[in-house]
Amino acid sequence: MQAVPVVRGLRRVVRPRRAPKGVDLAHPVRSPLGTSVVGCVAYDAEGHRLVGSCPPRDALESVRKHEGGGFVWIGLHRPAEEEFADITELFGLHPLAVENAVTAQQRPKAEWFGDEMMFAVFKTVSYVPHEELATNSEVVDTGEITVFTGTDFVITVRHGAHGSLGPLRESLEAEPERLAQGPAAVLHAIADQVVDDYLAVADEVQNDIDTLEGEVFAPRQERGSGAEGTGRIYQLKRELLELKRATGPLARPLGLLSSQPNKLIDAEIRKYFRDVADHLERVTEQIGAFEALLDSILQAHLAQVSAAQNDGMRKISAWVAIVAVPTMVCGIYGMNFTHMPELHAEFAYPLVLIVIVVVCLLMHRAFRRNGWL
Repeated sequence: MQAVPVVRGLRRVVRPRRAPKGVDLAHPVRSPLGTSVVGCVAYDAEGHRLVGSCPPRDALESVRKHEGGGFVWIGLHRPAEEEFADITELFGLHPLAVENAVTAQQRPKAEWFGDEMMFAVFKTVSYVPHEELATNSEVVDTGEITVFTGTDFVITVRHGAHGSLGPLRESLEAEPERLAQGPAAVLHAIADQVVDDYLAVADEVQNDIDTLEGEVFAPRQERGSGAEGTGRIYQLKRELLELKRATGPLARPLGLLSSQPNKLIDAEIRKYFRDVADHLERVTEQIGAFEALLDSILQAHLAQVSAAQNDGMRKISAWVAIVAVPTMVCGIYGMNFTHMPELHAEFAYPLVLIVIVVVCLLMHRAFRRNGWL
């Protein structure tokens, strides 16, 4: 199984790559609070489970009663406002942040509410597999993860059919020393997974661009229609714009997380947020290169379509010129004047036909030599 690097303590380790694209690993309902709660676990200060699969109130009480401390991690999927009300009251969440978490459709951001709570929004993306890129193909599917981070809790709210945090939770639990760093370590792991997904989707989009580029520059007989090719290029540009909207605004929040001193994020963890920011910059540069390449492909395609249209017009013009010869001659002799050249000669009719054929053949040969036919 292929592996990718992630942070473990103060060094980088590897964890298994997530499931194939298009496969949702969302965990089943683990909490009796409602269908939106997919996980509620309490961890001690060493990163081990204190309690799991319990209501948030019980988990929080177990952490605050535990001598060494710890934190609670609650995961929700598309919660309704009424489902979120008890959690809002229990953890003292800011109403504005709760509204943003429930309604979704937010830009990536990081906001602090005092010194003991932070609210972050990440846009998730996944690649939609397709056998062939069409003018209506969906290439990039987007979702959203909002994260409430406090001194003793992490609350994640996920919107969308992808971006499940279940495998990430299991990966962190397999390395308790990472969870021992507290809620900030969970926040970093989520940001790292989101940006890793950006990289994976960008690689898949590059494959689509390479395929499209090969088709555009294929021999003329192997290309599709001009309108269809233009539509496919525009469709890929629209999907690339969707990816850009998810990745571009995240640069500022990651910059704040990696540089702004605060009580919730230790200085050592801020260093690893800088690493995530570097990966995001790589994705941003890659998307910029994709946009430039697609513009070049579109210009080349339009130039080919224009050239093909010009070839067609030249062929039509050449045949019109050739047909004009017999049309002109027949039109002259069809005027029925009494005194016309060779009108009463015995071989006038075949002679005129021979002249017409010879002139047409000479014109056809000239047009072929010039590339018009």
